[in-house]
Amino acid sequence: MTVYRLIHSGDLPAVRIGRSFRVATTDLNTFLEANAAPMS
Repeated sequence: MTVYRLIHSGDLPAVRIGRSFRVATTDLNTFLEANAAPMS
């Protein structure tokens, strides 16, 4: 559900194909790097 919310809010770019969404690997990696919690 979280991924769907991110896609619909525009925070995670995706393409809709039929009834499913596809996220490019580069877009996912960029999102994860920008939003990763710092490791202690």
